[in-house]
Amino acid sequence: MSLDDDEGDDETDEGIQPEQSAITGGETDGLDPDEAWMAETEDAVGVVDRFWRSHWNDHFTGAYQSPSVFGAYVAGTPEAPSCGGEPAAPQNAFYCPQGDFIAWDAALMRDGYAQGDSWVYLVVAHEWAHAVQRRVLGLRSVAAELQADCLAGATLFGSEDLVFEQGDGDELAQALAALADETPWTRSEDHGDAEQRTSAFSTGGSDGIGACLPD
Repeated sequence: MSLDDDEGDDETDEGIQPEQSAITGGETDGLDPDEAWMAETEDAVGVVDRFWRSHWNDHFTGAYQSPSVFGAYVAGTPEAPSCGGEPAAPQNAFYCPQGDFIAWDAALMRDGYAQGDSWVYLVVAHEWAHAVQRRVLGLRSVAAELQADCLAGATLFGSEDLVFEQGDGDELAQALAALADETPWTRSEDHGDAEQRTSAFSTGGSDGIGACLPD
């Protein structure tokens, strides 16, 4: 993944296949793994926030307001956040409606990033989508988690800040499959299985925000 300094190319990916093929983030060459995923995550926050700030009024009324970003935590430490009186769980990422903030376990990001750098963009965009769901009256669905994946796809593939690279779609599918049922964030009974999630993500990427909204 890399931020869009140039026009990029139009190669297609055989994994998740919106009109553009993959996602690229910031420059992380020479960084150690922890520094790399943290740098990519910081880029992802900026990319996702700019997308919603630019496109909010294309779909919704009122003023856009960003959620707060707590960022990374280490579960079980005094510094880890809580939400509604519940401590932040290990290997999880979440949007807390009570505090209107987004947080993620460092271990979840580290493990997912090992599968490919597109992982951190998916996590950030998915949790941001939950903040969007809360802000828009009536934006609910039975499969709220899959709707968030769809909105994440619309965000990342609709962003003007990202360059899409060969293989990033496959990375996301492989990461979701590899971590399925091993973490709260990828547990299939709560979020859908890897196939359902990549399908929802692809729908948003191909067809935009409108495809994710209830009729």
